[in-house]
Amino acid sequence: MKDRLTPDFMFGHYWEITPEFLANNGIRALLIDIDNTLAPYEMPDPDDRIREWFSTLQKAGIRAALISNNHAPRVERFNQTLGLIAYPDSGKPGKKNLLRAMQEMNVSTEETAVLGDQLLTDCYAGKRLGLRALIVPPIKDKTNLFFRFKRLLERRYIRRYAKAHGKEDWMAFWKI
Repeated sequence: MKDRLTPDFMFGHYWEITPEFLANNGIRALLIDIDNTLAPYEMPDPDDRIREWFSTLQKAGIRAALISNNHAPRVERFNQTLGLIAYPDSGKPGKKNLLRAMQEMNVSTEETAVLGDQLLTDCYAGKRLGLRALIVPPIKDKTNLFFRFKRLLERRYIRRYAKAHGKEDWMAFWKI
């Protein structure tokens, strides 16, 4: 379980993940969470920064798909201007829709990474398939008991990553 909850890379924001970083790591495709990774829950449409980031990825030949546990109306509206492969109600950490997206994009596990904000869903789902996991802190986290408990469980893995990569200063950024 430890291996599957420790991210391969952590970033402060999704836009710090550049085509150059992806190319240098042999990543040609990203399976991306929406909520709290790209946008807060209450942001129904992608903003200019999100659209520009996806445009930059596309120009560099990086494929992308949205893999969300949120429902179809949310995912479809968010994806309306992006036009990406998108799977709502994905059931992460289940791997079925990650596999479907990879098959649709015609990419292998070696050249695919998952991007999200949660270790127990995004990271774990990707690692179960042998994908690299790119994690960002949640933009605006839910504060209900379930989410607070999940974040508490994630802390030790975030600390482990931060210490192993000389990023102890990130712990305040991640509210640890």
